[in-house]
Amino acid sequence: MVVTRMGDGSFITLSKDEVRRDIEEGVADAVKRGKIEPLGADEIDHLVDICCRPQKFVSVEKGKELILSYDSGSLKITRLGIPIGMPQIMQLYERAFAADSLELAYVHYSFKPIKSIVPEEQYAVAETSLVTTAPLLYGAMPNLPLYTKPDGPCDNAAELLPAGKIDQARQAQEEAVEYAIKDMVFVSSGMYEAGADGIDFDTTGAAGDAEFYATLKATEKLREKYPDMAIEIGMAGEFVLGFHGQLEYDGVRLAGLYPHKQVKLAEKAGASVFGAVVNTNSSRSFPWNLGRAITFCKACVEAADIPVHANVGMGVGAVPLVMTPPIDCVSRTSAAMAEVGKLDGL
Repeated sequence: MVVTRMGDGSFITLSKDEVRRDIEEGVADAVKRGKIEPLGADEIDHLVDICCRPQKFVSVEKGKELILSYDSGSLKITRLGIPIGMPQIMQLYERAFAADSLELAYVHYSFKPIKSIVPEEQYAVAETSLVTTAPLLYGAMPNLPLYTKPDGPCDNAAELLPAGKIDQARQAQEEAVEYAIKDMVFVSSGMYEAGADGIDFDTTGAAGDAEFYATLKATEKLREKYPDMAIEIGMAGEFVLGFHGQLEYDGVRLAGLYPHKQVKLAEKAGASVFGAVVNTNSSRSFPWNLGRAITFCKACVEAADIPVHANVGMGVGAVPLVMTPPIDCVSRTSAAMAEVGKLDGL
C-alpha cells in the first residue's frame, strides 16, 4: 500500500493500482479541459513510480535539477516575525538557502500601493544588488481590484455585473486597466533602474481577463523601453477567467485560455519567463492532481519558446492546499515536473 495525500493535505492509503487509476483520471481531465495531448504510457509509469516511492523526500538524478524562482521571497521571512531587512533576507536566500534567484517584495505585494514608496523600495533594491550575486527580481501583483471604489477611481465591476449592468462593468474594467498599466510600468522602471535584473508579475489574471490584458500591455511597454530586462509572468490560475469576456490580445480572445495558449501571448508581449499554474483540487488525491498538473505543464512547455517555470506551492501544481506545503508532495511534484513535464524551472 502507498501512503499519499488528498488535495487538502490529509493522509490516505492507496494501492498501486489505485494510484495509477487516479493519475490516469487526472490526465484525462486535463486532456478534456485543455484539449491537449495525453501523457504516454511510459510517462504515466514514471509518475506512478514517483508517487509510490517509500521515501518521504524524493529527488532527481544529478544533472536534471531545475532552476528555482521565488514569488514574494523576502516576505517569507518577515511573515515569521523575524525583524530582518530585505537586503539581509536576500543574503540569507543566496548564502544559506542556495537560491538560484532572488526576489524583493513589499509587504502589500501589489503595484498600486508600491508606487507611492518607490524611492524607499529603490534603496532596498540598490543595497541588495551591492551585496548579492544571484539574479535579483522585484515582484508584485497587478491586482486590478485595487483600482475600484472606494479605494480606487473606478466603479466596481463585481457590483455592476450582478445588477445586470454588463456594459458598465466592462467599461469599468477597461478604465482600471489603463491605471494598472501605468503603475506597473512606473514601478517596474524604477526598480530596474535602481539595479534589479527584472520584474515578476505574480498572480497575473487573478481578477480575470482584464488583468491578464493589463499585464501583457505593461510587459509590451517595458520590453520596448528596456530590451534587456528580465520579465516573468506568473499566472494566478490554470485558465483565464472571462470576467470581461471580450478582451483580445494580438487577435486572441483572452477568456478561457489554458497555459499552453497563455504562454504564446506572454511570448508575444515580450516575457522572458512564463509561470504556468494548474489548480489543485482539494477533494481529489495527490496522484490525481499530479497527473493533471503534469499534463497541462508538459503541453505548455511543448508550445513555448521561452522558459516555463511552473508554480509549485500551496494549492497549485498538484501541491495540497495547506499553509505549509508537505515536503513529500512538493518533492514528488518537483521531480515529476523535471523528469516528465520537462519544465525549465519551478
